[in-house]
Amino acid sequence: MIPVDIYRPDQWHDFFVMVGGGAAALTGLVFVAMSLNLDVIAKDATHRYRAIGTLTGFTAAFVICALVLMGGQNYQVVGIEWLTISSIATVIHVNGYVQAIKRGESSVGLRPNRLVVGTTLYIGEIIGAIILILGHIAGLYVAAVSLISLLAFMVTGAWLLLMGVYVERSEQHTKK
Repeated sequence: MIPVDIYRPDQWHDFFVMVGGGAAALTGLVFVAMSLNLDVIAKDATHRYRAIGTLTGFTAAFVICALVLMGGQNYQVVGIEWLTISSIATVIHVNGYVQAIKRGESSVGLRPNRLVVGTTLYIGEIIGAIILILGHIAGLYVAAVSLISLLAFMVTGAWLLLMGVYVERSEQHTKK
């Protein structure tokens, strides 16, 4: 009996092109916004770790999509790639948030529920990747929904980063 590959790249191609392109565009926009505010971000641990976490989230989404679009892969390879990238991004996300709580100065958006939501979405990707590796197409859907949700979550993180920078700049101008 010939094993059947449950992953059909032709059915997922447009999804990964769209999500990967969106993630790349958002990465670039956030990078430019951070570059314009580098002095404030570099001075505050909360801003630094949020910047790292946000860029990591967008970059991980782009890398996952880029890897999945490579030809000649079966569902297990796609699952392993997704599992690897999302696991690395999860560690960076959690570590950054913990470090921001320990060392941070700005409290804009620094709440435990953001840690829980972000981590849950990453874990959704990890669980989806594992389910896919085990041969169930549902895992691809779980991972994909988690990925899209995580991108939306990262947009809110980028907004909180910019709001934190704005608040800090406003406080600096008030002190002068």
